[in-house]
Amino acid sequence: MTSNKSLRLFCIAALLLRCSLTVGFSQSFVDRVDPPNWWVGMPVDTVQIMVHGIRIGALEPHIDYPGVKLCRAAREGVSPNYQFLYLHIASDAPAGLMAIEWRDPSDRRGKTVGRTPFELKHRDAYLDSNVRIEGYSPADAICLITPDRFANGDASNDEVEGMTEGVDRSKEDGRHGGDLAGIAMNLDYLDSMGFTAIWLNPVLENNQPQWSYHGYATTNYYRVDPRFGSNAEYKGLAESVRAHGMKLIMDMIMNHCGSEHPWMQDLPTADWINNAGEFAPTTHRRTTLRDPYVAQTDLNAFSDGWFVKEMPDLNQRQPLLADYLIQNTIWWIEFLGLGGIRMDTYPYSDAAFMARWSCEVMAAYPGFNMCGEEWSLSPSVLAYWQVGSQNKDGYVSCLPGLLDFPLHHAFIQCMNEEELWHSNWVRAYEMLGNDYLYPDPSNHVIFPDNHDMSRIHSQLGDDINKTRIALYFFATMRGTPQLYYGTEILMSNTGNDSHGNIRSDFPGGWPGDSVSGFTGHGLSEESEAFQKEVRELLQWRKTASAIHGGQLVHFVPEAGSYVYFRFDASQTIMVILNQSNEAEALDLARFDEVLKGRRRLRNAFNGEPMLDGEGALMVPGGASWILEVD
Repeated sequence: MTSNKSLRLFCIAALLLRCSLTVGFSQSFVDRVDPPNWWVGMPVDTVQIMVHGIRIGALEPHIDYPGVKLCRAAREGVSPNYQFLYLHIASDAPAGLMAIEWRDPSDRRGKTVGRTPFELKHRDAYLDSNVRIEGYSPADAICLITPDRFANGDASNDEVEGMTEGVDRSKEDGRHGGDLAGIAMNLDYLDSMGFTAIWLNPVLENNQPQWSYHGYATTNYYRVDPRFGSNAEYKGLAESVRAHGMKLIMDMIMNHCGSEHPWMQDLPTADWINNAGEFAPTTHRRTTLRDPYVAQTDLNAFSDGWFVKEMPDLNQRQPLLADYLIQNTIWWIEFLGLGGIRMDTYPYSDAAFMARWSCEVMAAYPGFNMCGEEWSLSPSVLAYWQVGSQNKDGYVSCLPGLLDFPLHHAFIQCMNEEELWHSNWVRAYEMLGNDYLYPDPSNHVIFPDNHDMSRIHSQLGDDINKTRIALYFFATMRGTPQLYYGTEILMSNTGNDSHGNIRSDFPGGWPGDSVSGFTGHGLSEESEAFQKEVRELLQWRKTASAIHGGQLVHFVPEAGSYVYFRFDASQTIMVILNQSNEAEALDLARFDEVLKGRRRLRNAFNGEPMLDGEGALMVPGGASWILEVD
């Protein structure tokens, strides 16, 4: 009875506080609070609140709320219009609306001049224990989507007051109107195709005058761009993704913000932006990070230089900014129940900061997964960043995996080079031989293409046999495969490799489209047949345990064929990829290290016998085969 009475009294008090805060907030001088809320029972018990308001630095903050302690208010070296408050939130703190009271220190009575509400919420039911955050894995197949170019599900947000760029589909680099609603309404399609995870290019606010569609120039780290939708819609999409048995992967950027971010008009600290806030381009020389002979000026030029003038380079050595960025990551994981993060331009950020970021995030959510973009063609460069690496300089990272650009590049060389002793399949074969450098090569994300390069069908000369080989290779190789939206219908950008064209609209995503990849209406026979094949492959892959976590054994390529096996205790899969135009006879005795005398092979998709007994296996030219060994 006593506890119930106390609870009722607390609820009444909280309601009265909410009413008083609503009135107080309407008169408040505070115009920005990041993050907008926090949760009770979090794996992280201390939260930084960045508060912005004219001359707020001259006021003293006070908090009187059960289980919450104001540890410090960072104001030294900070703009007079900011305060950074650090709150310790006890594990038993109640959810509710608390007040940050602002007092005038010049007033002898310590007069309260305003109150700012800050809400502590209950964690969502699926997040009541951090072990429930499940990251993507090699059992998944990821679809990479550029939201502005996928589907326009809500035309009412095409033009939004206060946003500087509107929709113009005639411009390659303009906004086309795709949004979160368009993705949500097509989840059944993505599910039917066999995708189990979705990676979206950034959807946070990019209120830039041009090129805002791609999302990589953030102007608000806690707000979805209203032309894509709202925070509530983003959360609703995440819930729908989970309901479909899929995972949502968020694209994040720690290295830079957008030039129109409010910070650029009122920097929180003088050292918030690299190069004193003035544009100086990066050299892009990533090897300077580990070069034993590097000139310090060259190292600084790479790390502190800006990508472009529109993307100011953030200084993660600034401790308040470092806390802000790490906490922002944790907020989005918690808010959405994410299944992964893809971190943009990983090596361009401060290396010590990225170590701290990766370790704190993984400590908070041990079952999570993340990959970093390190666009290098050397496995040794990628390996440096992966958790478990024994680096000579003592650098310790907690990053689970990376985007495997070295394997992608080697594969493209195999497909496009003139056949020589070092080419054909040998480049991919030897690149995989470098996996000894990685603590865990199976946790890399592998891909035939992405949003920053020509589409795979174009890279391979619009040759459907080669594109099919690419599909089968990346769907069965070690790692987590990622396909770019439209690959399943052979979207191409041959003749125009501009980013705007690479990220062209998915047909059927806009009213009035004469062709639809979603329904198949108007697709060419070749595209429709390929889409069916992708669907069959990815649906099969969902239950292929040997592909998810089985061993990989590959054999030296001969002639035009590359043969490798994936196997575990319950399944043995034989993959045969023949890029030659000529049929080849495979002597199966060569593969008995894995086959162990077994000669009954069948099509893994339909069970059709491919060989039942002794004799050579005849493989047609251009064949992509996945065989199950009985």
